[in-house]
Amino acid sequence: MMAKTLIAFFSRADENYFGGAMRYVKVGNTEVVCGIIADLIPADSFKMEMVNPYSPVYMTCIEEAKQDLRSNARPELVSMPESIEAYDTIILAYPNYWGTMPMAVVTFLEQFDFAGKTILPLCTNEGSGMGSSERDIKKYAPGAVVKKGLSVTGSQAANARGSVQRWLSENGLL
Repeated sequence: MMAKTLIAFFSRADENYFGGAMRYVKVGNTEVVCGIIADLIPADSFKMEMVNPYSPVYMTCIEEAKQDLRSNARPELVSMPESIEAYDTIILAYPNYWGTMPMAVVTFLEQFDFAGKTILPLCTNEGSGMGSSERDIKKYAPGAVVKKGLSVTGSQAANARGSVQRWLSENGLL
């Protein structure tokens, strides 16, 4: 029987930062990379969507995200998977907000028992890398095996297929 994989991701469209400039996008960078993953491996997908989403204006969004981080908020999600019991591996994908993952991802992590599950973190960013997100995932998903994450430059998300393939292969999914 094949190991079952879930791609759980937070992604934001609208106005985004691309290597020094603002640009409007219909699909967020993280979701673009998750689409590449879904093309490469059999997996279910779950998109984390906040009941009260961040502003479509980038500068306002990052201030809202900073406020959530500072207040240790748990933004309410529109929906949640019923269970993650059927999954052995969770690819957890998110943009880097203030050196870690968005607090909506923490809302997701705290809903489930990840003991014995493998989490593969994937973080889109414009040069800030994984930040402290790998360490933070270990804190919010005790008992999970958190593997080395993949950092993808958001403005290059559509061209990330090669690095995504290598990462999936290194982690036994390809």
